Amino acid sequence: MGALNKVVVLGAGNIGGSLAQRLAEMGIAREVTLIDIVEGLPQGKALDIQESAPILGFSTRVTGTNSLEGLRGADVVVETAGLARKPGMSRSDLLEKNAAIVKSHAEAVRAHAPNAIAVVVTNPVDVMTYYFRRASGMPSARVFGESGTLDTARFRWFVADALGVAPRDVTGFVLGTHGDTMVPLLSLTSVSGVPLTKLLPAERLAAIVERTKKGGGEIVDLLKTGSAFYAPSASQAELVRAIANDEHRLLPASAYLDGAFGAKDVYIGVPIVLGRAGVERVVEVDVSAGERAAFEASVAAVKADLAILAKLPP
Repeated sequence: MGALNKVVVLGAGNIGGSLAQRLAEMGIAREVTLIDIVEGLPQGKALDIQESAPILGFSTRVTGTNSLEGLRGADVVVETAGLARKPGMSRSDLLEKNAAIVKSHAEAVRAHAPNAIAVVVTNPVDVMTYYFRRASGMPSARVFGESGTLDTARFRWFVADALGVAPRDVTGFVLGTHGDTMVPLLSLTSVSGVPLTKLLPAERLAAIVERTKKGGGEIVDLLKTGSAFYAPSASQAELVRAIANDEHRLLPASAYLDGAFGAKDVYIGVPIVLGRAGVERVVEVDVSAGERAAFEASVAAVKADLAILAKLPP
């Protein structure tokens, strides 16, 4: 059973707990470990998930710990820990606080699981992925961020809902940042091969693009006291499965660019081929002039945040 020996989820909040449950049920690892600083939280969630095994039929061992030594033996590490931005907190404050968390975890991964693949979820994800790689010293192929998979799933659902078609028949990509400057690629989106631009008028497409950009905020507004975790954890599980089964999936994710798409020394959402070794390659695609300009604006937004991070101690 399981193509992986061990997957570690850093952070046992709603996303981390939901992800651990999905991974256990998928049976792609012999062990899933939740790590969190809150005493009892990872242990309790792990036990709760484990007790569903007789009903759901999985054999994955699910454990929880407060010690980063739980990283030992990990093949894949998913970094979900971090703070959400609160009222009165500047973007610089959020960057600094989450960078401190990510740095300690990245150093622990380097110490206890130096050959693992790291999937970063902590926001702002493109910036935190860059910082995780910097702090860990790991090769860029083994550090990437989950963003485009989630944004694309939301985009595909909005399209499917508007057209009344099966969501799985909608294909497409969202490039750029996980935020207001993301770039849903209308020019490369289709429904069973039929170009989306031939199926919906421009004003409907513009509305779907705008809703995709604000997808996370829409859920926050509805929940009032929380944020999305079902779709995010499903997106992360899809990435881990692609690694575990060496699927060579073509998926959107935040990857390191060293010249691709005209960008250098930045992590940002692009199409990648993902397998057991991590990011096998970045796939450059042809986009419209407008989409290219939007992507460049997205890169600029990430670099502005990286400039803030550059002032932090190495």
